Amino acid sequence: MTTTLEFTRQEAAKTAWGKTSAAAGLAVLLWASSFVAIRGIGHALSPAPLALFRLGVAAVTLTVFVGVKRGLRVRLSRKAFLLIAAYAVLWLAGYTVALNAAERHVDAGTAALLVNLAPLLVAVTAGKFLGEGVSRWLIIGSVVALAGATLIATGASAQREWGGVLLCLLAAVLYAAGVMIQKVALRHADGLTVIWLGSVVATVVLLPWLPQLLGELSTAPAGAMLSAAYLGVFPTAIGFVAWAYALRRSDASRLSAVTYAVPAVSVLLSWLLLAEIPAALGLLGGALCLLGVAISRRRQSA
Repeated sequence: MTTTLEFTRQEAAKTAWGKTSAAAGLAVLLWASSFVAIRGIGHALSPAPLALFRLGVAAVTLTVFVGVKRGLRVRLSRKAFLLIAAYAVLWLAGYTVALNAAERHVDAGTAALLVNLAPLLVAVTAGKFLGEGVSRWLIIGSVVALAGATLIATGASAQREWGGVLLCLLAAVLYAAGVMIQKVALRHADGLTVIWLGSVVATVVLLPWLPQLLGELSTAPAGAMLSAAYLGVFPTAIGFVAWAYALRRSDASRLSAVTYAVPAVSVLLSWLLLAEIPAALGLLGGALCLLGVAISRRRQSA
């Protein structure tokens, strides 16, 4: 009886782990594609109006989905709502605008490589503030990753792209802060509610750019509008729901490590779809960034 019960628990644990991994993998794939979609839109839509379009589409999509699935009634404590609002402003709104602006100056692969410093920032802050621990490997990994970021920045400076580099680093900081706050918010609400209300809050925050968005949409090509709609439905609505599902069931620092794959997928998609690839120095720096993040996730006992 004990053996059978233990086997059943092991199978349940494997199933749960499989679902969590699948959700995280889906989020990574969709987020990787977002770098390419943003780059493809180019200058057709400005950074803030593009963010408003993307998040508005996500908010509508999620509102319809939540309404059909369980109705739009939700009960939240004041603390839970404030946490959701904070992560929405920092990650959904702030990060999206910063990334949109950055990709006007750097290619999709370089942007993905620099933004991928976010998991390292999450590991450091989660270790300090969420009690997930800070190991010597985290310190070593931080040094290696920063060396990689320096190489990327050096390569970009040769092409006068410092503005894009700084915006990517700002996006990474906002991303990390958003993950940390979202992790706490998920203790008070389910993942679907968190991303749904977060999208609504972020859309409201960006509404001052609505007149500019309407003006730009009148002249934007159909391809740009379709790409913006894709960003709202897939990387945002579906991608963030999948991420929230996985994050609620994992450590923030460990789960963020799966985003190692985002730059590699982004570089591949950028090459296939946009015929863009980072310079050799940028690729070397990106490899160091990934190595640094990988080192940071090693166990202390390793």
